[in-house]
Formats: sequence, C-alpha cells, structure tokens
Amino acid sequence: MREDYLNPQMNTEKVRNLSLLALAHVGDGVYELLIRTYLAEKGLCTAQDLHEHRIRLVNAAAQANAAHEILDELTEEERNVFRRGRNAHVSGTPPHADPAQYHEATGLEALFGYLYLLGRHERLNALFQKIMEMDHAT
Repeated sequence: MREDYLNPQMNTEKVRNLSLLALAHVGDGVYELLIRTYLAEKGLCTAQDLHEHRIRLVNAAAQANAAHEILDELTEEERNVFRRGRNAHVSGTPPHADPAQYHEATGLEALFGYLYLLGRHERLNALFQKIMEMDHAT
C-alpha cells in the first residue's frame, strides 16, 4: 500500500492509462488546494474572504481563462493532455457554466492531475504561478 499520497510519482504508462476524467477529478482537487493555499498565503483570514475569493478563481470561466494564459507555455505532451481532457465526453455541465468554458476547465484539471500524479510538482507550480500572475480578483 502507498505510504505517501501527498507526493505521488506514478509512472507515465500508468498515468496515461487513466481516463481523462479520472485525471480531471484529481486535478480538480489539486487546483482547489493550490488556490486555497495561495489565498491563505495572501493573508486572507476570514472564512468569508477565503470563500469569496476562491469562488472567483475556481469556476469554469476562471479556469478557462487560466488555461488560455498558460497554453503557449505548454510542452507538446502537456498540450496533448490538455486537448484530450478538453475533448473528453462529460455527462453534463453545471447549469451556471458555459459548456465551452467547462470543457476548457476540464482540460486544465486533466493537465494538473496528470502533472501531479507524475510527481512533476516543479512544473505544476510554475504553471500555477503563471496563472496567478493574472489574478486580479484578490
């Protein structure tokens, strides 16, 4: 049994065998944790402040914008993961989300899940920092 779930380092073949929606599922949690950490480090102290700022940063529209912000920075391998995640068949979109933005957000989440599971934390952090450079919501 794995002992360190915070620092996975799965091999590439195993990660590539996961469904894109499984990668997006993991990436959703990774992205959320990065955002929460970012907001806490900015000194937002009240639960209300943290919640309001998180809502602005973790939604389909914001994540679609984030994806566009880093698209030119991606390697060919990362672009392929993003593209496949974006094109993955989802069973539906939330009522408040634009379908195109939701697919872009799913692509971003798949990429973040992919990098996280491979243990490519430096790369993940570099992309996240690039995204946060455009953060005007906090």
